[in-house]
Amino acid sequence: MIAALLFIAILASLGLALVALFKRGDHSQTLLRALTVRVSLSVFFFLLLMLGWYLGILKPHGLGG
Repeated sequence: MIAALLFIAILASLGLALVALFKRGDHSQTLLRALTVRVSLSVFFFLLLMLGWYLGILKPHGLGG
């Protein structure tokens, strides 16, 4: 559930950056903020996955089953 919410937030931030990119005028601050939020959420998500793996909550498995 948390992973899905983080993924949706990352995509929403990316969408906001795309909108700011195509708007007329100077929206560089909005673009910068949206991309900073996206990168921060992505790093947090990665660290959360690594913590789950380290604590044994998440178990890696092979593709073969």
